[in-house]
Amino acid sequence: MADRAFGDELERLIHFHSYQRAWLEDKSRFKAGMFSRQTGKTFTTCAELVDDCIEAELTGKRTRWVILSRGERQAMEAMTENVKPMTRAFWALYNGLKGAPPEITQGEFRGETTEATYRTYEVTFPGGSRITALPANPDTARGFSANAVLDEFAFHQNSKAIWGALFPVISKGWKLRVISTPNGKSNKFYEIMTATNSIWSRHTVDIYQAVAAGLERNIDELRAGMSDPDLWAQEFELKWLDEASAWLDFDLINKAETPGYGRVRVIEYTDGIKTRDDITGEPIGPTNAEVFVGMDIARKKDLTCIWVAEKLGDTLYPREIITMRRAPFQAQMQMLADVVQRDRVSRAAIDETGMGGPFVEQAKGLLGKFRIEGVTFTLPAKFALATMLKDRMEDRKFRIPAGDIYLRDDLHSITKAVTSTGAVRLVHDGESDGHGDRFWAAALCVNAAGEFAGPIEVQPLHQIRSTADETMITSTGFGTVRRRPSGLYF
Repeated sequence: MADRAFGDELERLIHFHSYQRAWLEDKSRFKAGMFSRQTGKTFTTCAELVDDCIEAELTGKRTRWVILSRGERQAMEAMTENVKPMTRAFWALYNGLKGAPPEITQGEFRGETTEATYRTYEVTFPGGSRITALPANPDTARGFSANAVLDEFAFHQNSKAIWGALFPVISKGWKLRVISTPNGKSNKFYEIMTATNSIWSRHTVDIYQAVAAGLERNIDELRAGMSDPDLWAQEFELKWLDEASAWLDFDLINKAETPGYGRVRVIEYTDGIKTRDDITGEPIGPTNAEVFVGMDIARKKDLTCIWVAEKLGDTLYPREIITMRRAPFQAQMQMLADVVQRDRVSRAAIDETGMGGPFVEQAKGLLGKFRIEGVTFTLPAKFALATMLKDRMEDRKFRIPAGDIYLRDDLHSITKAVTSTGAVRLVHDGESDGHGDRFWAAALCVNAAGEFAGPIEVQPLHQIRSTADETMITSTGFGTVRRRPSGLYF
C-alpha cells in the first residue's frame, strides 16, 4: 500500500481478510483472480486501484485505471459501491494529502469504430490520476491507454474480441487485472486461468477458503438457497462446468471428430473480389454414397457455411465444410451449384430466413425444387434442428473433421438460454469466429438427410414422362428429379 502507517490506519477502517491482503500486496503486472461469489473480489480490486492513485498523489506522479465491466449497471456499481466510498475513506484517513478532494463525475465515451456512446463513471484526483468505469466491448477496450481491470471477465460478451482489442493497448507497460467467477470453458478467462505459461500471477479463492479466512457466510444456507448443484459448483466452488450452457459440449465434439474425413475450405471476399481461398484436409474423391447438404446463408458480417456430408451406412461423414465471408450471392449460388453437380447431391436444406428466401427460390429454379428445401429459423424450428444434430452426435452417427479449432469453437458456441416465460432458446455466445453458422449448417445437413430423403435419380431431359403413379420434375441444368405421390424420393 501507499505506506505501512497508512495501511495500518486503513486496516482499522476496512478489514481485509488474508486472501484479500494477498491480492493487494501482489504487485505483478499480470494478475488474475478467480473468486467465489460473495467474497469481495470487485471490492478488493477497487481498493488496489484507489491505493495506487493515492500513492501517485503522495509521490507527485499520476496514474490511470480503467474498469471494464460486463455492462453499464455493473460499471456504475463498481464505481458507486466501491471506488467512490473507498476514495473518500482513503482521502480522509491521510491528512497529509493537499488540495481539494477527488472529483467524482459521470460522462460519456464515444467509440471510435462504431461511434456508439457509452456512459462512464470517473474519479479524478487533484494530481491528475483517474479511475474510469464503463461497459466492456472491443470499442471501449481500445479507447484508453491505461492500467485495466476486466471485472467478471468470464461473463463478458465477445471476451476474445475484447481481449484482442485491449492487449495491444496495455502492452506499453500498463498493468492488467482480470477477475471473475467461472463461466464454462469457451471464454478467454478460462484460457487465462488454465494456461501453462508463467506470465500470470493467479489467485484462486473458493467459498470454503474464504470462510476459513474469516468471511462471515453460512455455507449450508447458501447451498440450500441456491438449490442447484451445478450452479453451486460453478459460482461457489469454482468448477469449470462446460455443460452448464453449451448445447454441444467439448466432450461430445471430441467424440465426433474423425481423422481422415472431410476437408475444410475457407473463402473470403473484399468488395466482391475473392481474396482468400484456403483448403485443408484430404482431397475429395468420387463417392457412390448419398450426399446431403446444409447451408446457412449470410452476406456481410456472418459466415455463409455449406456443410457437405455423405451417408455411409447410417452415419453422416463430412466431405467438405465450406465457409464464405462477404461473398456475393451469385458466388454463393455458384458454389452450391458446383457442390450439387460434383457430388450428385440428393437433398439440400437451406436457411430461408430473411435474405435466404429469394436465395432458396433461385436455388429451387436452378437445381430443382424437390432437391432443395427451405427452412425458416423460427424458435421451435431451431430447437428441433439443434436437437436432431445433438441426437445424431450422441449416437455417433454424425462425424466432423478433426482438429479445426474454428469449427470446434463454432459448434460449441450455441448455448441454452431461458426466456422470461421459461422457454428455452438457443443463442450464440459471441466467442467463435462465426455466429454459430457452422453449427446451423451442420444441423441443416442432418435435416436434409432425414427420413423422407433418399437417392435422387437424374435422367436426361428427353426422358421426361408422367404416369399414374409417378411424376417427372424438370431440374434445369441437372436433368430431372422423379417423385412418387407419397413424397418419398427414389
